[in-house]
Order: sequence, then structure tokens, then C-alpha cells
Amino acid sequence: MPVLSRRVPVPLSRRAFIACAAASGLGSRAVRAAAPIRFLLDWRIEGPTALLLAAEEKGHFRDEGLEVRFETVNGSRQAPAHLASGDFEAGYGDINALIRFRDANAGQDPKAVMIVHDRAAFAIIGRRSRGISPLPASLEGRKLGAPAGDAAFAQWPIFGRLNRIDEGKVKLENIGFAVREPMLASGEVDGFFGYGPSSLPSLKARGVPADDIVAMSMADHGLLLYGHAVMVSAKFAASEPGAVRGLLRAILRGIRDVAADPEFGAQLIVRRAENAQPAVERERLALTLEQNVLTPHVRQHGIGAVDPVRWGQALDQLAQAQPFKDRGRAADSFTDAYLPARDERLF
Repeated sequence: MPVLSRRVPVPLSRRAFIACAAASGLGSRAVRAAAPIRFLLDWRIEGPTALLLAAEEKGHFRDEGLEVRFETVNGSRQAPAHLASGDFEAGYGDINALIRFRDANAGQDPKAVMIVHDRAAFAIIGRRSRGISPLPASLEGRKLGAPAGDAAFAQWPIFGRLNRIDEGKVKLENIGFAVREPMLASGEVDGFFGYGPSSLPSLKARGVPADDIVAMSMADHGLLLYGHAVMVSAKFAASEPGAVRGLLRAILRGIRDVAADPEFGAQLIVRRAENAQPAVERERLALTLEQNVLTPHVRQHGIGAVDPVRWGQALDQLAQAQPFKDRGRAADSFTDAYLPARDERLF
């Protein structure tokens, strides 16, 4: 199991008292007394994290009778193992890592219960001055920074096959998450794997000209995978189904708050993250909303669920890179059983 190098507590919501909930008319909703919901975030606090933190800030968790404790970890692929171990009741991370985890660990059954990134943010970020263009073929002959635990790098075998890239002509260098942008800015690598909406503003803040930056979204070049999702442990889902539903209702309302007022979301991050730059966090959040969350499909069908046909195609792509031990378990990695009704999920 991956080991947390550090956990950073995020300010907690106020404790919910059952009597107060009943008095305020919330008694008909399932509430969770005493024990808080431990919720693992995938990364340090940045603009896109406002999509989750807004529910705490606005009191939506409290209104559902829930107390949610957020902690952070560096890497969206770590959530499944921590949910399975019992460290957390809920988490946020890469659904493809969850699919792989379940396939490799029979009997370990954390599940995704709400898709947040309908369009995955996996990208290869490079510089035109280093020979990288928006065309995948331009990656041949280049040196790419590839953090071993990165969710985008995990999809490289699929992306390479889809775009007929001669992987033997691409030099991959294992680098740390923290040095990706500095190494590209200084010219030590030609590009790197990462989260497109986050890295683009970071590079501009480091002085890299915007017209020199290429954010090659894998979703623009054939990748059908879903991205970040809310996940829950099997124990939490079985013992507290009402709390899971309340958690998703609260998160949905928070996402709606941020979508209606991105400036609120950006300022929320500035207040909670040390050294956060308002312009950078504002752009990170705006790009994530536009490119990954509020997609045309979400606008038409609502946020949170998967399209059955696309879900099958995404599993096919994952299987091309590494065959499943049990395709059925892989397919069962997501459930819509706890989502609000479709009309409540429309934007």
C-alpha cells in the first residue's frame, strides 16, 4: 500500500448534532452521528480543490448532518488503497487507478460513486521552443519528465498506441512531482506528464510565455477514460448508505456554488493554501470547470454518472494496456446508486 508522506489537515466542518438536525427539519435525511467522515483529497490545496471544499465552506455538509475531515496526499492514484485499508471512509482521485486496484486485489471493494471529471485532465505539457507541437508525433525524439506515480503517465501506453507513437524514440525520465514545472521552465526536459489545467498557469507564473506552452490533452487524441471521482470504502457504503447520499448531495451543491461563482472558489483556496496566488488558482479552477467538469455531456445529462457505452470503451482501452484479471470486477468499479436524481445534477 502506498505510504502517505504527509497528511495535511484542512479546516473541519462544524460537528453535526442529531437533535439540531431534527429541529431544523432535517430529520428525514440520513445523518451520521459521532464519527466523522475521513475524506482523502488527491493533491495539495489548489484551485480545483474548491470543488470539494466549497461544501464545507458553505455549510452543506452540516446541513446533511455530516462532519467531514479532509486530508491531502500527493497523488490521485493513492485513494483506493487507503479506502480499502480503512484509513478513510471517502476519497477523491483517479477512477482508473481504482479500476486497476480492484482488479489486482480480489475482495477489496472501494467504489466510485460520483464522476467529477467527465473528461480526464491527463496531459503532456511541453514547449514549442523545445520541439513539441499539439501533434502527438512531435513527442518522438523528445525527453519527457515522467513521475512514476503520476496518473497521466499511467495512461502513456494507451496514448502511445492510439497515436502510433514509436515509444523507443521517446526518452522518459523519472522525476518528482514538485520539479516538473521548474525543469520544463529551465529546459531540462522538453515536456512532462501531468494535470493540464494545473500546470499551464504554473508555467506562466514561472515566466514561460503562454504561446510557447503546449498542453496536449490526451482526451483530444483518442483517450476515452473518465478522470477524477468521489470514492467510498465498501464498509462505509454498506453501513451508512444515507450518509453517502448526503455526502454527494452536499458536494454537488458545492460544485454548483463554485460553477456559479468561480471567484468564490479561488478566494476559498487563497484563504486555505499557503502562498497561493489568486490569479493562478482562479485560472486553474476556471480551466478545470471548462475542460473537465462541465462538459457538453454533463450539460445535457447531468454530472456524476457514466455513459454505459463510453464506460465499456474506456475499459477496452485500459485492457489494451494491461488485460484484466476479472473484467466484471473492473466494470463494477462505479455505481450510481447513491447519486441524486438526474434533474438535480443538471447544470
